[in-house]
Amino acid sequence: MNRAQLDKQPADVASMFDDVASRYDLTNDILSLGQARSWRRTVSYAVAAGPGEKVLDLAAGTGTSSMSFTHHGAEVVAGDISEGMLAEGRRRHPKIDFVYADALDLPFEDGTFDVVTISFGIRNVHDVDRALAEMLRVLKPGGRLIVCEFSTPTLRPFSVVYKEYLMRALPAVATAVSSNPEAYVYLAESIREWPDQDAFAHQILDAGFDQVKYRNLSGGIVAVHHALKP
Repeated sequence: MNRAQLDKQPADVASMFDDVASRYDLTNDILSLGQARSWRRTVSYAVAAGPGEKVLDLAAGTGTSSMSFTHHGAEVVAGDISEGMLAEGRRRHPKIDFVYADALDLPFEDGTFDVVTISFGIRNVHDVDRALAEMLRVLKPGGRLIVCEFSTPTLRPFSVVYKEYLMRALPAVATAVSSNPEAYVYLAESIREWPDQDAFAHQILDAGFDQVKYRNLSGGIVAVHHALKP
């Protein structure tokens, strides 16, 4: 079983996700107590993909989120660095274009996409600033960036309980339902290390984006950041 470390080397992260690809969506639904589906719906509304638009869904995994972006006529490219995830995605959703796409070196021309979105993946990137620069590069002027990521609960007592769940209950539950519970120990650690909502918003601004804002979900467990390319 593979487990990435907090230095987030791409090969290690990809190998870890290869191990959990077949049961990844089911495991996430269980570990999030069913909230993952609600979070995905919120992201879909935020992306607001319309007819003729091109959407890049990074860290797309098996394409569960990607499918929702096609409902109103958008063209979607699902990118990931895990070949296991890509293979599972192609099997489940043959009409979606799945491509190997490293967020640090995206294989697309400048100004290709109307929307770039990434859900629960940017904290696993080795160099977040470089990834944000790449997302900015491939967006068209005025294009939208939507980032959904675990964040910091806004109520302190709840934050303490949540962190206890992450480091104790989550790995225990993962042992019962995941093909690689060690991966979820890393995921819990990476959530705890991730910056809070305001800090990440400033990081997006520093990358060159404009009109950065965010919305907390589930008391700040998750935050959806929205920004525009000038």
